[in-house]
Amino acid sequence: MKPTDGYIQESGGLKLLKKGRKGLFRLLFSRMGMIILLLLLQLGLLVVMQLYFLDFMPHYYLIAGVFCTGMVLYLINSGIDPTSKLTWLVVIMLMPAFGALLLLYTRSDIGHRLLRDRFIWLSCNTREQLSQDEEVLADFEREKPEAAGLARYLRRTGCHPVYKGTKLTYFPLGDDMFPVLLEQLERAEKYIFLEFFIVDEGLMWGRVLEILARKAAEGVEVRMMYDGTCEIALLPHDYPRRLKELGIKCKIFAPLTPFVSTHYNYRDHRKILVIDGRVAFTGGVNLADEYINRRERFGHWKDTALMLEGRAAESFQLMFQQMWNVGEKQPEFSVPEAAPAEEKPVKGYVIPYGDCPLDDERVGEWVYMDLLNRAQNYVHIMTPYLILDGEMETALRFAAERGVDVRLILPGIPDKKLPYALAKTHYDKLLRSGVKIYEYTPGFVHAKVFVCDGKEAVVGTINLDYRSLYHHFECAAYISGAACLEDIERDFLKTQEQCRSVTRQSARGEKWTVKLAGVIMKVIAPLL
Repeated sequence: MKPTDGYIQESGGLKLLKKGRKGLFRLLFSRMGMIILLLLLQLGLLVVMQLYFLDFMPHYYLIAGVFCTGMVLYLINSGIDPTSKLTWLVVIMLMPAFGALLLLYTRSDIGHRLLRDRFIWLSCNTREQLSQDEEVLADFEREKPEAAGLARYLRRTGCHPVYKGTKLTYFPLGDDMFPVLLEQLERAEKYIFLEFFIVDEGLMWGRVLEILARKAAEGVEVRMMYDGTCEIALLPHDYPRRLKELGIKCKIFAPLTPFVSTHYNYRDHRKILVIDGRVAFTGGVNLADEYINRRERFGHWKDTALMLEGRAAESFQLMFQQMWNVGEKQPEFSVPEAAPAEEKPVKGYVIPYGDCPLDDERVGEWVYMDLLNRAQNYVHIMTPYLILDGEMETALRFAAERGVDVRLILPGIPDKKLPYALAKTHYDKLLRSGVKIYEYTPGFVHAKVFVCDGKEAVVGTINLDYRSLYHHFECAAYISGAACLEDIERDFLKTQEQCRSVTRQSARGEKWTVKLAGVIMKVIAPLL
């Protein structure tokens, strides 16, 4: 296929699918599907026993009682986080037999044991691929002693060096990032690596794809990864083949397979674009038109992104290569030789880092909690979801109660009603502790931003919900002392001006249906 083959959109860009011919909706049974199915089976079992085995019912209740007692003792002494323990206790009590099967299913490593071992192997064997400049580390520890422990932790959990001399550009909207991203793609000479959670045909992906196809024809190595959730309704199963015909190497992370394994729960939620090892992009922006407000779904789409120009781009490149090589029998980390990234005369430090759900390290959550625990003046947060475990809720409340100005900006128009209802179950406790909550009235906030005391920040893909903190592959950049911190805080305050303030009174006045949905869904929040 030539780079110009396909369907050229009126607004420009390349499209591989005819209108109305995106892949058929593929049946997807998530954890919620498992819970509903097993609950129905449990009810069916009780009905059958009442109709046909009534004399056996006393024995059933005795066995169920003994079994539940054993499961309670197991859960209390397990390493599961406390909030999840409560959820599993409820599930086991409601449906002893099938609840135990669900617990076994989610805890048995079915289908992802190989994935976990592969990631651990790749992490161990690539740890030294990016060496830490000891002089940079010494400067960071001397200038930022309060964050030295965080840097050591990130280095221990993966190949995440501290960098300086990398220029950081913060984009307060996907609309702002898009033209810069296209410009940087045009400048690619050796290779382009892309890893995204969502890819959907339209103007944004069409313009990007047109450049990728042209660059591939010119001899630039182009590799593309996207998450298997795109197969639900966005892209057909054979989309990688279509890209291959354009000279683009493509892989799907964890294609969706109903009920086969727990692999479904570990999605690749990262957004990474690396060009020639000199430029990298990350943040909340996916490759779909709503992220640049060319398509309206939930009002105005508020998102953020970060561009790194310099050696720190190498960290995001390594994250991409690790994911790319998960399924390879013989991992290959060599890339076409490009001019080395130049160190730029800019102030500040950056640590790109990733979070893997298979290593028992909650890196994303613990970085956020470290900022909350060290904050002296303020922590300002933008997040699309607020589904907290007990530890994160306590960290937010404690920071506020010791006098830190903690503010949360959340969506005013939700993309999903149940997570929206769940978020509101946290409002009362947070507000009572002094946390200030704002809802973005123009639309949906998809940004994932923490900014603390004007000295440090995190911009990346990590939401404040169970999926991001426990079940997704994620990435972000920790920023310290850089000029873009002013831009991040300015953007937060400007966004806050477009928000409604949530008070305890307004929270109590929420619709009863929303309150009820939140109360019910909170019981199984860790399983969503």
